[in-house]
Amino acid sequence: MPRYQAVLFDFFGTLTRCVQRGSTHQATAELLGCPADTLFEVLDRTYYQRASGRLGNAEATLRWVCDQVGVHPTDAAVRAAVASRLRAVRADTRLRDEAVPVLAALRQRGVRTGLISDCTHELPAFLLRLPVAPLLDVRVFSVQVGCCKPDPALYLAACRRLGLAPADCLYVGDGGSQELTGAERAGMTAVRLAAPDLVDHLVFNADRSWDGPLLTSLAEVLDLLDPVAAPAAAA
Repeated sequence: MPRYQAVLFDFFGTLTRCVQRGSTHQATAELLGCPADTLFEVLDRTYYQRASGRLGNAEATLRWVCDQVGVHPTDAAVRAAVASRLRAVRADTRLRDEAVPVLAALRQRGVRTGLISDCTHELPAFLLRLPVAPLLDVRVFSVQVGCCKPDPALYLAACRRLGLAPADCLYVGDGGSQELTGAERAGMTAVRLAAPDLVDHLVFNADRSWDGPLLTSLAEVLDLLDPVAAPAAAA
């Protein structure tokens, strides 16, 4: 029997490759009638306010962003910009090659799987169309729970939905949002994914002082549960 009954993953930078804001975001700024650099500065500065979900739905949140930028687009422009931003965030999202095989291998071994992600409204809107979705037993989004990592409420929500204690869960993340120390404070074991591509990852409030276990590949998660099975899953 594996030590852990569930493995919970971060999304951006963990199940996905490094995230960078791509050129498709330019169209959102054009629809709102503001310089892209100004929009991006506000998006970066207000990330946790937006990811908490406390500003309302996607349209209400983008209207609030427009107020911060100092522009006042029409209702039609805001709706178009919401759709544009959804396309842009989806375009920035590239699953790791090993994400699906690792999730499938965990479930084959009877280990539950889950997602805990700081995110704005876009990820819940498109996650179900990704191949990892049917391989996740639980999905916890900050924008729906009403708080962001490292708040223990996110980790404990996943545990409640799984019917497990935190000590039964392994948490895997790249270290953004102080998520690793947050997982440990919630009672989980945490490991950091330090894949080479994450050097250029767009990350907020990183766990810079983390000195716990490191993985260089998502497939190494299997080593922590069943060392013999890892090479086969990686292949």
